Amino acid sequence: MPSVHPLAEIPLHTRRYFESLTDVKLRSLKEPEWGVFIAESSKVIRRSVAAGHRPQAFVMSEKWADDLADLLEQFPGVPAYVGNEEELEQVTGFHLHRGALAAMQRPAPPALSELLADAHRVVVLEDIVDHTNVGAIFRSAAALGVDAVLVSPRCADPLYRRSIRVSMGTVFQVPWARLENWPEDLQTLHELGFYSAALALHDDSMTLTELGERNVDKLALILGTEGHGLRRRTVETAHSTVIIPMAHGVDSLNVAAAAAVAMWETRKK
Repeated sequence: MPSVHPLAEIPLHTRRYFESLTDVKLRSLKEPEWGVFIAESSKVIRRSVAAGHRPQAFVMSEKWADDLADLLEQFPGVPAYVGNEEELEQVTGFHLHRGALAAMQRPAPPALSELLADAHRVVVLEDIVDHTNVGAIFRSAAALGVDAVLVSPRCADPLYRRSIRVSMGTVFQVPWARLENWPEDLQTLHELGFYSAALALHDDSMTLTELGERNVDKLALILGTEGHGLRRRTVETAHSTVIIPMAHGVDSLNVAAAAAVAMWETRKK
C-alpha cells in the first residue's frame, strides 16, 4: 500500500526539499548538496521515473494523489504528503498549479568519455545562467537528435525545477554532464574526434549553412551567454566560429532560439 500522510505530518528533514521553491539562488545551491532535484507536475514526475530516477518523497493535492495512485503504488516505501492548495502554498511559497511535486534522487554524473563514446552531435553551454533558456535548449536537443549536452561549471542547473518544467521533462531524455575544467575540457572533445564550432560574431566566421554542408561526423556546438558571449579562450580554442546570418539589422537571437536553429541546420545527415 502507498505511504500517504497529511501534509501537516511532513517531517522537517523532508519539508526542506519543498520549502522556498521560488528562491532560485538558495535552491540552486542546496538541491545538489542534498542530492535531490524537484520534479513538478504529473507528466514530469512520470518522465523522471521512466528515465530511472527514484523518488524520495511526494507532495501533492488530493486531486493529484488520485491521478498518481498507480505511481505511488510502485514506491510503497516512499512517503506521499497530501494537502489542500493553501497548505501546499504555505510550504512551497507559490500557488502550485500542477498540483504535484516529487523530490527525486539526483543521478550520479557520468564520465565524459563514457557519455561521448557513441555521440556525433553535442551541444556545449557556457555559463548560461537563465534556467528557462537551459530548459528550452534541452527540449530542442531532444527533438532534434542531439546525443549529449555538456554544461560549464557556472552554467545553470539542468535539473533545477524551472529548467525541467520548460524542457517538458526532456532533460531526462538527453544525456548530459557538467564539465569540471572549462574551457580546458574542449581539448578533451578534440581528442575524442569532435570538430568544435563556437557561435560567435567574428569577421572570419563561417555561416551556419556552410557548417551544415560540411556534415562533419562528430560536431560540438558551443553556445554562450547573450550579454557577454563566449569567453575569448573558448573562441580561440574552438576549430571555428559560426554565425547565423541576420536580416533587418538584428545582431543576434535569443540563445535558446539560436541553439534550435543551429541544431537543425547541423543535424547528422
